[in-house]
Amino acid sequence: MVHLFRTSLGVMALAMAVLGSGTGAHASSAPFLAHQALYDLNLVKSRSNSISGARGRILYNFAGNSCEGYTSEFRQVSELDSGEGKITLSDLRSNSWEDAAGKSYRFKIETRMNETEAGLVDGSAVRDGDHINVKLKLPAPKNFTLDGKIVFPTEQIQRIIAAAKDGKSLLELSVYDGSDDGQKVYNTLTVIGQPIPADRTASPDPATADEHMKSLTRWPVTVSYFDRDVPQKEGEQTPVYAMSFELYENGVSRQLVLDYNDFVISGAMGKFDVKDSKPCN
Repeated sequence: MVHLFRTSLGVMALAMAVLGSGTGAHASSAPFLAHQALYDLNLVKSRSNSISGARGRILYNFAGNSCEGYTSEFRQVSELDSGEGKITLSDLRSNSWEDAAGKSYRFKIETRMNETEAGLVDGSAVRDGDHINVKLKLPAPKNFTLDGKIVFPTEQIQRIIAAAKDGKSLLELSVYDGSDDGQKVYNTLTVIGQPIPADRTASPDPATADEHMKSLTRWPVTVSYFDRDVPQKEGEQTPVYAMSFELYENGVSRQLVLDYNDFVISGAMGKFDVKDSKPCN
């Protein structure tokens, strides 16, 4: 079974990217929307019978513009029931900032499992030519470099939207988001479906009822995350996790489905509030 710690970080890794941000006005004709969204998590199915129940919530706040960069605040509380009264509770909190050009990224992540002491990650990454300089303060001071082709979370969603608008169905990217101990890089494969026009009826939720969303195109998207440190074997590699959702051209997503191989969790939007945003001068 995937450990809940991995599960929480898996959700966070993409949530910072897809729950409401983008990294440049050139990627979309629609401005990226500052908002707060609440998602209710529930178990869809357990493939190995190792999980008998799951529930939780994601609360996400996004703000900023293409001049000042984008900030996101994220909290996920999850509870997994493995049967016979064995409950595991995780509480994940993260704050991040990324500039609109995808050149700088700052992050703070706090993860708590049951009553254990919180795990902390605090660091920053700056793009410099053909490489990225990463500086970690926590969990231990460390400096290292990454390949400059790697992207940060909000640049990831910018590229997905740009690819969708270009009619592409596949996109491969390596992504760095500060997960685990701040040194993890994921290889990702994004599959983009046919565009869903604004006038096509959607199963209702707070986003579909909002006036800011009713005229926007959206796409069905699935992003699979692969551990870059695991050697590739012959045949198809199994992703660590995959996330499916409908992505609007302003960066908002709905109808989340999180697949962790052993079990699948849905994330239904329970609340959606558009926030006042400061225009970019």
